[in-house]
Amino acid sequence: MPERFFESSVPSQISGSASGQTFPQACSLLSVGQAFSGTQNVSSGQKDEAWRVNVRIQGCDLESGYLYGTMDAWNVPLADTPIVIFWEGEIVDTKNYTFYTGKWEATAEDDIKHWTKFPSFMPLLSQVEADGGKSLDLSNYPYIFMRWKEQYFVNVGADCGLTIAGFYYVCFSCGDGSINGYYYDPNSSPFQKLELKSTNEGRSGFSFSSYELV
Repeated sequence: MPERFFESSVPSQISGSASGQTFPQACSLLSVGQAFSGTQNVSSGQKDEAWRVNVRIQGCDLESGYLYGTMDAWNVPLADTPIVIFWEGEIVDTKNYTFYTGKWEATAEDDIKHWTKFPSFMPLLSQVEADGGKSLDLSNYPYIFMRWKEQYFVNVGADCGLTIAGFYYVCFSCGDGSINGYYYDPNSSPFQKLELKSTNEGRSGFSFSSYELV
């Protein structure tokens, strides 16, 4: 979700699954209604900039490797209101989706460059390079890897000054609910980092706007 611009401790048993079950473990912090808050660094060579970002999970189906939600971006230049975007996600479970994207202008090399930004991915690297990670059993892995693809603007038009052409490589911690991600778009500044923490709205006083998704 960058500004629009034009070119100018890890388990040792991580492979093999006797049961054939490779779905990521169920996690209460990755469930419908869960909210996250943090920032996205959108700095470029010309300026340093970070936006406040809120995310809410609207739907999650681990069996099909699918989830979706909304992302609110605050203090976006030239925007009078927070910009809300609907996104859909792919959960890397080695059954429905692998670590190789195969679309959205992302090559296998792009995938590896981004996944290796996450220390928790490194124990998986050799197997991913060998077969895309298809033989990995991630059912008890303490991290869940995903791709989030922005689909459309909820409350503004396409001329709002942002682009949603790219997508996020995402790493979710089942331990504390933290999320780290990197935005990929060939026409945007590389490796824009997303950092989010799970938030309990009742305890923190943090609130999200509600939108009807149709």
